Amino acid sequence: MKKLFSSLPFRLLLGIAAGILCGLIIPALPWANVSGGAIKVIVTLQYIMGQLITFCVPLIIIGFIAPSITKLGANASRLLGVAVAIAYVSSICAAFLSAAAGYVLIPHLSIDTSMAGLRELPGVVFQLDIPQIMPVMSALVLSVLLGLAATWTKSQKTIDLLAEFQNIVLDIVSKIIIPVLPFYIAATFCNLSYEGMITRQLPAFLQIIVIVMLGHYIWLAVLYLLAGAYSGRNPWEVLRHYGPAYLTAVGTMSSAATLAVALRCARKSSVLREDMVSFGIPLFANIHLCGSVLTEVFFCMTISKILYGALPGVGTMLLFCLLLGIFAIGAPGVPGGTVMASLGLITGILLFDDAGTALMLAIFALQDSFGTACNVTGDGALTLMLTGYVEKHGIQDEHIQSPIL
Repeated sequence: MKKLFSSLPFRLLLGIAAGILCGLIIPALPWANVSGGAIKVIVTLQYIMGQLITFCVPLIIIGFIAPSITKLGANASRLLGVAVAIAYVSSICAAFLSAAAGYVLIPHLSIDTSMAGLRELPGVVFQLDIPQIMPVMSALVLSVLLGLAATWTKSQKTIDLLAEFQNIVLDIVSKIIIPVLPFYIAATFCNLSYEGMITRQLPAFLQIIVIVMLGHYIWLAVLYLLAGAYSGRNPWEVLRHYGPAYLTAVGTMSSAATLAVALRCARKSSVLREDMVSFGIPLFANIHLCGSVLTEVFFCMTISKILYGALPGVGTMLLFCLLLGIFAIGAPGVPGGTVMASLGLITGILLFDDAGTALMLAIFALQDSFGTACNVTGDGALTLMLTGYVEKHGIQDEHIQSPIL
């Protein structure tokens, strides 16, 4: 029971249920001043927690993007470059597929964008602004330049400092942001329930979860078919061993926590070269997040339609997808890490407000276990591509180890 209560998905579900229930009960309170005061307090708490999360966004960007670049650059080689390239291409192509599906399917979902009949939320009791230390795009550019410059100059002190800063930010995420999330999401769902938005849009939320899961399986099929065609080997001989890794990822919501099982599954395959398994599986567990990216893109588009009445423009989504692939490479290894690392894109490019950000965090985290399972299973296909690459280019087995280990 203790393990259940410590599970983030359970706490998020509990927060959502409590928030919806409060939002339905508060308007029915017998005294108007009591109900009005209660919702004002909740709106204020949501605002303060939102300010805290928003403040941490540039820190998260710098803390994970810059050190990730130094880790890759310090071990730069042709094979590493190929691995990073195919991981990035897989992620952004999954994002493009998701965006295309969003433009086709979302207009046909049962989404009511009219504001008629919704209650109006009161203002906050007091306003506590916590400005970011720098704009989101400034943090991204600084991260890239800092990571590249530290690698080019071989400045080990800076590289070590960035690694320490990453650990600090990971603790901020794990010990502050993640524990705050259930309360932030509870307050958000309370406000949405009070307005009447949740009861109106519940069918749409259920539909998008089913659509996203189908998207995972379609993209996995594409990856394995491409890997088989390129390598000239049977992709089923890889995929059929991945059942335990898929189920483990569903339970752990972490590619890193699933790594031991994924390695065992990949080594059972007779078509993967052993040195490519040792090199590729640990590396891709950290940089290949096709399922999480696919999920985030579709959810962002749906929430934009629900809350703001329109889908983002094609140019906006194109930029979002291209940058999301970069952010995913440096995402923290925590549940919901991809969306956590890309909060700056969601607020800076898609222009989501606090309600949109909270809704995105909640829905993504609840479904993140299946996105992680897609990520882990897709790593087998990319490792098959690496096996095909080294054999086509005559690269001998030199017991190459992953730079992540």
